[in-house]
Amino acid sequence: MKSKNLLLRAPEPADIDLLYKWENDSRIWYLSNTVAPISRHLLEEYILTAYQDIYTAKQLRLMIDNVNTGETVGCIDLFDFDPVNLRAGIGILISDNQRNKGYASEALALLIDYAFNTLNLHQLYCNITTNNEVSLKLFKKHNFKNIGIKKDWTRLKDKWLDEYILQLINTNKI
Repeated sequence: MKSKNLLLRAPEPADIDLLYKWENDSRIWYLSNTVAPISRHLLEEYILTAYQDIYTAKQLRLMIDNVNTGETVGCIDLFDFDPVNLRAGIGILISDNQRNKGYASEALALLIDYAFNTLNLHQLYCNITTNNEVSLKLFKKHNFKNIGIKKDWTRLKDKWLDEYILQLINTNKI
């Protein structure tokens, strides 16, 4: 998947160090319900099995590359893929030094197009803590609607965070 500025591509062995850094950044574990470090070996195995299609793996991770510089600026995921009910969750990470450049919005637009027009999904959803104003703004910009709140859903150190669930329905799909 490609746009003017970005390429969404499958992970490659050359991405292991970057994925290792992101997956083991304990500051953001609460966003993905991670509670322990992930080994380089597991990441290598994941990449070696990334050839499995989304129907087999029930997930799809794509690296986000800047087409002008060739630099990998983040990754975007479809997870909890449900081929019966035609839905999936979305997660996105943009590297600290690449934020506020429009990459997340452009990558999200590419993934929505792929999910709705290639996978023919009926809906996408995401879960965002109520204090994550940047992510809320991003998904609302792409017409995701807030459909509910989960109270005291995520524990971050010594406090509880509420979490919104946002949903985007493919109105062109029956």
